[in-house]
Amino acid sequence: MHNQQTPTSLSQIQPLISFIITDYNIPLVMLKECLQSIFDLTLSTSEVEVVLVDDGSVISPINEIDLAINQRISIIYVRQNNQGTSVARNIGLKVANGKYIQFIDGDDYLIRVPYEHCLDIARYHDPDILLFDYTSKKEVETPFTFEGPMSGSSYLHNHNIKAAVWTYMFKRDILGNLRFAPNIITEDEDFTPQLLLRADALYSTDSKAYFYRMRKSSLTHEKRTEMKDKRLEDTMGVIIHLQDLSQNFPEAERVALERRIHQLSMDLLYSTIKNTHSEKQLNATITKLRNRGLFPLPNKEYTRKYSLFRKMMNSKIGRKMLLIFIGR
Repeated sequence: MHNQQTPTSLSQIQPLISFIITDYNIPLVMLKECLQSIFDLTLSTSEVEVVLVDDGSVISPINEIDLAINQRISIIYVRQNNQGTSVARNIGLKVANGKYIQFIDGDDYLIRVPYEHCLDIARYHDPDILLFDYTSKKEVETPFTFEGPMSGSSYLHNHNIKAAVWTYMFKRDILGNLRFAPNIITEDEDFTPQLLLRADALYSTDSKAYFYRMRKSSLTHEKRTEMKDKRLEDTMGVIIHLQDLSQNFPEAERVALERRIHQLSMDLLYSTIKNTHSEKQLNATITKLRNRGLFPLPNKEYTRKYSLFRKMMNSKIGRKMLLIFIGR
């Protein structure tokens, strides 16, 4: 295990995959389970690299992680002052040397058999991005099927995506200068669509390869009013940023990104109703979207849910009904 503050030089043999784990005051038993799930994979020493980025935990886990947990694979440990998940992930990207990148939150873990299926797809089909599914159940079946290749823009054009960055692995060399936006809590929503547009060969599988732990204390489930308000504000910021970016893309990529922008606009309106119960705040959000040409919601047949919500949201009576039934 290495405790270091600066990036390592590229080793002679490039690892197949770098696992970037972010940690902030995560219970040690969960962090160990996360690490063990990586060590249990049938990856050779030369194929795997583990980068653990400690985002300023009150107590560093470095001295508590049992060195005997695995003697075969070393851990690159980086500790920084608390600056948030985005900065921690960016540090991990700076350090990582692997052909592929896999992000893992330190309180989650990989599910061995379905993740091995994902690794086989990576080895034999060389995708730019491989999307997979996640679960919060202990027992899962592994469908040994997959789709691809297709371009990332084609996938984005035809699917509602899961933005969480731990639901896919990707080639490090497609990143270019793309990094996570700091100081927002919806950074995945900003990062993932941009990354998808950089992929020429995208594959997807229904394999539930990632165990997502539902923790009440996690930032994702933060219930305080100020955190709810920040999430809404950050989502609006992401929508504006993606819309501005879309103007510089060729038509196919622009149309693909617009689908995601429209979906995020719907999600923002829904979350505003659910989290604020306020007609005044809903109207303020509508005004912001209208100023960007995103309201009324565009008449697109993306999904049945989108079509139904659009019809209700685009009428005053429908909005009042939504405020009653969603905002309760």
